[in-house]
Amino acid sequence: MGRFKMLKLQELLKVLEHEELNQDLDIDIAGITYDSRKVKEGYLFVAITGFKSDGHKFIANAIENGAKAIIAEKDIEVNETPVIKVEDSRKALAQLSAKFYGYPSKGLTVIGVTGTNGKTTTTYLIEAMLKELGIKTGLIGTIKTKIGDKEEDASRTTPESVDLQRIFAQMLEDGVTHVVMEVSSHALELDRVLGVDFDRQVFTNLSQDHLDFHESFEDYLAAKIKLFKMNDKPSIINIDDVKSEAIIKEAIGEVISYSINSESDLKAEDIEVTQKGVSYTLKANQEELAIKLNLTGRFNVYNSLAAIGTVYSLGFSLADIKKGIEKIEGVPGRFQVIDEGQEFGVIVDYAHTPDGMENVLNTASEFTKGRKIVVFGCGGDRDRTKRPIMGRIGVTLGDFAIVTSDNPRSEDPMTIIEDILLGIKKEDKIEGEEYIIIEDRATAIKEAIKLAKSDDIVIIVGKGHETYQILKDKTIDFDDREVAREALRGISSGN
Repeated sequence: MGRFKMLKLQELLKVLEHEELNQDLDIDIAGITYDSRKVKEGYLFVAITGFKSDGHKFIANAIENGAKAIIAEKDIEVNETPVIKVEDSRKALAQLSAKFYGYPSKGLTVIGVTGTNGKTTTTYLIEAMLKELGIKTGLIGTIKTKIGDKEEDASRTTPESVDLQRIFAQMLEDGVTHVVMEVSSHALELDRVLGVDFDRQVFTNLSQDHLDFHESFEDYLAAKIKLFKMNDKPSIINIDDVKSEAIIKEAIGEVISYSINSESDLKAEDIEVTQKGVSYTLKANQEELAIKLNLTGRFNVYNSLAAIGTVYSLGFSLADIKKGIEKIEGVPGRFQVIDEGQEFGVIVDYAHTPDGMENVLNTASEFTKGRKIVVFGCGGDRDRTKRPIMGRIGVTLGDFAIVTSDNPRSEDPMTIIEDILLGIKKEDKIEGEEYIIIEDRATAIKEAIKLAKSDDIVIIVGKGHETYQILKDKTIDFDDREVAREALRGISSGN
C-alpha cells in the first residue's frame, strides 16, 4: 500500500507503557506482525502468549526472518536485536498497529455489531442498504471481508488487531467511507478492537455461547458491554432482550432502541411470516412504513430493525432505507432455501447455539404443514454445556431428528454426540422413532432428504455458509448446501 511509510521504532513506542531492555531505538520499522512466519525484513515482531502456542518461543525464528525489534511480555535475551518489554503484548499489538497505520478508522464511519446471534445478517443488511444509497462500503465478518466490490474469505469473525488496522487502511486508501463489522466477544476480551474509532455500536441479543472461552455467562456479557463503553457515539439496542438493560446502563452515548414487544424508538408490528419472507409495519418517530423482506423469520425482523435503526441514525430517510432493504435477497447460510424442484422444503442455517436453533425451528413451524426433520450436531473443543440443551431443542421442536457430527476438531465425534443425547434421553424420546444417530454428516443429510415427503421440511443447522469440516487430523471440503443439492438431484434423477 503506497501511502504507508516506515516509522521509527522510537516514534511507535510513544503509544506504549514499556521497559526498554536494549536502548538503540533509532530503527525503521517496515511492518508489524505477531506471526514469526510472516516476518519480513525490517518488521517489528510482537510475541503474544497464546492459548495453544507462545510467541516467545518463536522469537529466534522472527529475528532470522528479518525482525529488527521485539515486543515481549517475558524477560528474554537476544543478541543485538532491541527488546521492549510490556505488561500485555496483545494490548501493545493493538496500540502499535493503530499508530503504524495512522489510525485509519478515524477517517471512516465504523459500525460495530455484537451479540450472540444475528451479527452476520445485520452487518450484511446494513452494508447492502448503504451500498444501495450510493455509499462505498467495507464489510468485515464471519463469512468474508469486502472492500468495495473486492472480497476475500474471513478466517475469524473479527480479525487480529494488526490485520484489522491493515484492512481499515486499505479501505481508506480505496475510497471506502463506511465500514460495517462484526465484533465478537473474543475480539473485545482480547483487545483486537482497541484503537478502533467506532461511530455506531449495535446490540442484537445475548444467549449462551462461548462458555469454553469465557468463565461464565456474566463474563460473556461483560465482554460484550465493552463495545458500548468505548466512546460516546449512539448505540442501537434490542430492548426485547433481557440483557439489554445491563448494556444500556453502561452505554456512554445516546441509545436508540428497537423491539417487537416493548415500546421503543423503532418497533415492528403486524408481523407476517412465510417460507419466502416476512412483512411488518415499522413504526418510527411517528412514521409508519410497510416493510417486506426477502428473508424470513421473526429473528430477521429483529435483524432488519437493527439495520434500519443504524442507517436511520446516520441521517438517511426511512423511505430510502425501505427501498434498499427490500432489494436484499438473503445472506449465505442464514435460513438459506435449497431448491431443486422437490416437493418439500430444505433449509440450511448457521445456527450453532441453543437460542439460534430454537429461533430457526420456531420460524419453520410458522409455515410448515408436514414434519420438521432436523439434522444437527455440535462443534468440538467448544462449550460442552450447550450440547444437551441443543439435543433437547432438536427433538422437542423438531418432529424427527438426525444427530450427527459438526466440526469435531480434536474431539471424538461420538463423544460429542453422547453429550447431545443426554438432553434427548431426558425427554424420553425413542431412538428410531423420534431420532436416529448418523455420525457421518453427509450421510445424515442424504438420509434426511430421503425420509422427507411432500410438505415436510428438512432443516440442516450448525455450519451454514461454511465450505469445510474440521476433523481431528485434517480439514476437508464440505458444504451442507452442496451435499443437500447433490442428494436432491439424486432424487429427481431416480438414483
